[in-house]
Amino acid sequence: MAPDHLYPTVIMDPPGTAPTIRSARLTLRPWSPDDAEAALGVYGVEAVARWLSPAMDRVPDVSTMRALLEDWVLEVADLELPQGRWAVELAETGELVGGIALLPLPPEGEDLEIAWQLAPGAWGSGLAAEAGHAVARHAFGSGVEELFAVVRDRNTRGAATAERVGMEWVGETDKYYDLRLQVYRLRKGDLDVRAEPEPAAR
Repeated sequence: MAPDHLYPTVIMDPPGTAPTIRSARLTLRPWSPDDAEAALGVYGVEAVARWLSPAMDRVPDVSTMRALLEDWVLEVADLELPQGRWAVELAETGELVGGIALLPLPPEGEDLEIAWQLAPGAWGSGLAAEAGHAVARHAFGSGVEELFAVVRDRNTRGAATAERVGMEWVGETDKYYDLRLQVYRLRKGDLDVRAEPEPAAR
């Protein structure tokens, strides 16, 4: 049987916010400016932020983080589903351990990017891949046919997570962000195949 986290529960929140998505260990919920202090433990950490430039720089303090979260809340209000930004919480404790987004890739905005960031203390436990699976299921359930992730050179952790989500490396490009990036793609049919139970041994 496929792992529980492949079949997330999607809870539609009020219009203008991203839906809440629940997986086996995680709750992905809309951001709030009140998350600023916890979010700084993700986006204020150089080991995380170094891979986000030029999309965003390391956030220096709580007030800057709060302003950024306020911008994200307004941004999400103008997005079409299934696009969104989510805070990633541990379902058992409510601890905020990261963020994940599903947004159009610049400059044309034709491709949808899934991007995840976790606090270093949450690395190595498969939480990023679980969050990625949950958002991908949400997107494909809304009619999206393919998703992309872009990874900076030498970001081996990001590349490994993309592969654990089930994404396939499709090459390098400088189309996005004016950087040479590794591109990973996930199609709806590929995720469905990976979710199928393996045949029993005879």
